[in-house]
Amino acid sequence: MSKVLVAYASKHHATAEIAEAIAAELRTRGLDADCVEAAQAGCAGYQAVILGSAVYTGRWRKHARDFLAHNHDVLATMPLWIFSSGPTGEHAAEQLDDDSRWLEPHKVLELAEAAGMRGHMVFAGKVSDDPHGFMEKSVARNTPQAYRDARDWDAIRQWADEIADELSSTRR
Repeated sequence: MSKVLVAYASKHHATAEIAEAIAAELRTRGLDADCVEAAQAGCAGYQAVILGSAVYTGRWRKHARDFLAHNHDVLATMPLWIFSSGPTGEHAAEQLDDDSRWLEPHKVLELAEAAGMRGHMVFAGKVSDDPHGFMEKSVARNTPQAYRDARDWDAIRQWADEIADELSSTRR
């Protein structure tokens, strides 16, 4: 049985919830999956890693970037996937398609590709219920309640299933 690390960096817990959903789906597929904050995570004992981060102003959170950089050599020896969480609001789906900031967080893709990354998925995010700072408060104030949580749980589970399929086929 493959042991999978799902590591994440989240500012307001929305990305953590995505990571938890991925790990839960992997478990339903018979994989042993741990969900751990990137700041506390290590690669020892795992056969695959999924690393995710919230994206703010085109950048991954520091702990996710650090995890990728500090574990680069080990990650190059195992299957690696990454995900980003970010766009919110009524037009989140269009932002996923049209805004390259979500598709290419600064330097992250280069480093992940050099480690042999098998895929990068971008998921819509959630506007914080407890915003801090001018930018977050502005986004929260201008996003109608109905559009504050743009996460697509079916898409998240489907991506986890695709990873489980790939890991299962490599074990045979």
